[in-house]
Amino acid sequence: MLRVLPILLSLGLTIYALLNCAQSDQEKIRNLPKWAWLVLIIVFQLVGSIAWFIAGKPRQLRTRRPRILPPDDNPDFLGSL
Repeated sequence: MLRVLPILLSLGLTIYALLNCAQSDQEKIRNLPKWAWLVLIIVFQLVGSIAWFIAGKPRQLRTRRPRILPPDDNPDFLGSL
């Protein structure tokens, strides 16, 4: 079982990277076109998968939520009184 574990981990990482790449938007992928990342992940399974997560996967940009002011601090509300 211990001999099979690295193979299963490598296969799982490859499948996860392949699905993640296939579902990503073409415009947001970094450094290479989408088809090149897919080929890289399939041909060089472990190295391609790791490279995808480091250099190709789109970064998640954090969006700021608008700050909600209570009524007594909101100038628009106070102006309408």
